[in-house]
Amino acid sequence: MPSNDVTSGRAPAPRPAAAAVAAAVAEPAGPAEQPGDRDPGPDGTTAAPAEVTASAVPGTASGAPASAPVPAATPRAPRAPREHRYDIDLIRLLCSCGVILGHVGSAFIAAVGRQEAGGPAAYWAGMSADAVSRFAVPMYFAIAGWAVLVGAPPRDGRRVWQRIVKIGVPLAVWTAVYLAWGRWRGTNEDPIGELALESVFASVRPAYHLWYLYTYLPVITLLACAALVRSGRRPWGLGAGLLVLAAAPQLMGDIGEFTGWEMPRFGWGFVVYQIVYAVLGALLFALPAGALGKRRTPWVVLAVLALLGILWYQHAVHYVIPNAHLLVALFMGGVLLALHRIRVPERLRPALGRLAAAAYGAYLVHVLVIDALAHPFVSAGLGPLRAGALTVALTAATIVLSFGTSLLWGRLGLRRWLG
Repeated sequence: MPSNDVTSGRAPAPRPAAAAVAAAVAEPAGPAEQPGDRDPGPDGTTAAPAEVTASAVPGTASGAPASAPVPAATPRAPRAPREHRYDIDLIRLLCSCGVILGHVGSAFIAAVGRQEAGGPAAYWAGMSADAVSRFAVPMYFAIAGWAVLVGAPPRDGRRVWQRIVKIGVPLAVWTAVYLAWGRWRGTNEDPIGELALESVFASVRPAYHLWYLYTYLPVITLLACAALVRSGRRPWGLGAGLLVLAAAPQLMGDIGEFTGWEMPRFGWGFVVYQIVYAVLGALLFALPAGALGKRRTPWVVLAVLALLGILWYQHAVHYVIPNAHLLVALFMGGVLLALHRIRVPERLRPALGRLAAAAYGAYLVHVLVIDALAHPFVSAGLGPLRAGALTVALTAATIVLSFGTSLLWGRLGLRRWLG
């Protein structure tokens, strides 16, 4: 913090007769609101608090000589407003569309049994769509790391629990929706009661895309706990929760071993690559504009080359490519740096903010939309033109319906429940 006395580096000492008055004037009435005190917005940023001006305290302390000067309290310099990162809003929106594109591609790949011989046109349409989407999930972890560690660090454990509830309640609601949808369509593999119990322990069978949230919540909890400890806080509740996550898999295994019960798989947790993406994302997103040069072309080239490498790998080596693969990391890094600090025109910012706020809801509902749209149209016998056009059409329709539905329930005040 800068010194009050710019010449000596020290604040002038008050006279003894006025020491109590000086202390009273300098004593803050309460803790000042910090930028991280407010709930983060869709991209992890917060609105800057309104500037508070302090009024002068008239008069002097009782009994103090009238001639005794009372040193005025030097007001603290107002904190700079927290920057809203519209480039991150844009990247989040692209990630949402990328995930939708990838899941549309999965429908084509499933239709041919993951084999090119089952239908070459549908196979390559699906493989191409899936490869293009591979930057999205690592980027989500990168954005999460930036939000927790840089964009809007938590002030206390209560704010972290609020964020967990904000994500967890829609997760529970949509788990129930997908269970009911599967029962109505006859696609549930087991009785709905058994599936519901397993979903409490992070079974992804109700809807395969929910795996990300079973991992995302532990990741942000760990990062937030570390940030709070670093800032001098003592988040005992978060620490206890992390201990439960660490011990639960082994504990449930031991219970099953001693009792003979068939215990559900405990899926709440994370692996190393997810933490690495989160920390590296915080590092890269926090770079100032132009830190790596002003040219974006090299990063675009890197992203394109990594994309081609992913497409080759998924065809020739293994489908699906692991998110921890180097090619995926390079693809994500190329996209991130190509769009880093890119300027979003002011006329587009309000719409971009609304869409970014609706992205979580769109993520939760989009698999249901794909399931309803893809089944009647996707088949192994598609020709090249029909396969390509259908991929684009299904992706566009799913994006419009998913985001439109999310925006609608947001206007109805249901975002707390539906995301």
